[in-house]
Amino acid sequence: MTGSYGRGLLHLAAAVDQVGVFDAEHYVELVRLAESGGLDFVTLDGRFGWAETDPLAVLSQVAPATRRIGLVPLVTAPQTALAHLDQVSRGRAGWWSDAPAPSPGHPVRVADATEGAARRTAARYADVVLVRAASSAQAADARDELRSRAQESGREPDALRVLVSLLVDLGDGERAAEPGHGGGGPRQTVQGPLYRGGPVDLAELIAGWHGEGAADGFHLVPAEPRRDLERLVNGTVALLQHRGLFRTFYPGSTLREHLGLARPAGQFAAP
Repeated sequence: MTGSYGRGLLHLAAAVDQVGVFDAEHYVELVRLAESGGLDFVTLDGRFGWAETDPLAVLSQVAPATRRIGLVPLVTAPQTALAHLDQVSRGRAGWWSDAPAPSPGHPVRVADATEGAARRTAARYADVVLVRAASSAQAADARDELRSRAQESGREPDALRVLVSLLVDLGDGERAAEPGHGGGGPRQTVQGPLYRGGPVDLAELIAGWHGEGAADGFHLVPAEPRRDLERLVNGTVALLQHRGLFRTFYPGSTLREHLGLARPAGQFAAP
């Protein structure tokens, strides 16, 4: 399934989108919660509100209220403001786009490459690739393909991080995952693969898939942001930390350091 490619550190990220919420302070609360769990980065799409939220503007306001976690807004094209976010966050910015390319400053480039047609571009330009997969075998196939395409493009495959993007509904608390959702794997829905169950089984799923080399990590999209992110951090992440599978502190200060990626010359040093 995973060819000869090795397994590295586990990487975790979370979406912090909130329907109908436009006040940056509400996002600060969620991002700080994610940071308390040592997550690599958070994403903000901005297309889920009653009116469109500007994710770049919101995360630029979040940056001074956080210290370590990466901040990745969905941005359709490189903007000077993206370089500003990277500057005010001291190297914690990422750029999420379906068509990654060179960008101003040094933000980490994140791309969704679930569809096969997007994988060639993502493998050539992206630092982090998100794929939606309903099984470890499906995730491993996508990771292998992306790494192979990266190598064909003259890139070092180990410079690419492939994260499985999952919708997570932790409303069942400590109850076991429903059949077909958790222990047996996520269930495919029109919105993408969905895990529904408790934090314990989610930790088992994450540890299992990563241990098999199917993914470098996970991008988790909470069904109910406040409830599920709290259960994710205090339950799932705490269990992974207890088992020595995920960091208990940030060893560096930039998003590239969190992801184990080379830092371009001139990028910000730790404060």
